[in-house]
Amino acid sequence: MKYILRILFFVMLGIILRGYYVKELVDYKDGEKIIGLGVLFGAFVYLPIFLYHRWKNKNISDYMLTDDNMRKMTNKKK
Repeated sequence: MKYILRILFFVMLGIILRGYYVKELVDYKDGEKIIGLGVLFGAFVYLPIFLYHRWKNKNISDYMLTDDNMRKMTNKKK
């Protein structure tokens, strides 16, 4: 999964950089469209896969502010 995420990140980065290249040297509107596609790819493909990879096998309640966790935090400060 780590290698897939790296490949997807470099693909996203490549799309965005290609968009800036096209925007500056070839055609402004086409470059803007390519940059937009790169951002959409990052937001709707790369980000969910990345978040799934980082949060799998973790207990969400460990990161929530429940009464029990608040008591643990205040006891650590004392």
